[in-house]
Amino acid sequence: MTNNVAEKIKRLRKSKGYSQDDMAERMHISQSAYARIENGESHSWAAHIEKLSEILEVKPEDFLTDETNNLEQENTDQKGGMAFQFVGTINTINNLSEKLIEQYEERIAELKEQVEYWKSKSGQ
Repeated sequence: MTNNVAEKIKRLRKSKGYSQDDMAERMHISQSAYARIENGESHSWAAHIEKLSEILEVKPEDFLTDETNNLEQENTDQKGGMAFQFVGTINTINNLSEKLIEQYEERIAELKEQVEYWKSKSGQ
């Protein structure tokens, strides 16, 4: 999941002609922190999703879709008025929350495995 998002972020950045330094500066983070996002080494993209969406001119949910074509489309098509947009925003937040929970659960499982490994190595 993180690697898919990272690949999309990288592809969009390049399509806009931005360097990693440009993105880091716009997001108010270090270049190395941004590089970790793009390399899939960090889940912090989720904390910066609104800023990434703004800079790369896409909707937040576009980072989570499997369709690569969504990202290259113009994001100017506003359909359905304010009520529809509000429901869309709520759905996006719910989807992001679910994805974050999945990522945290995966990370917890990885950490538990590491703890067990080190326990077995130390003889406990």
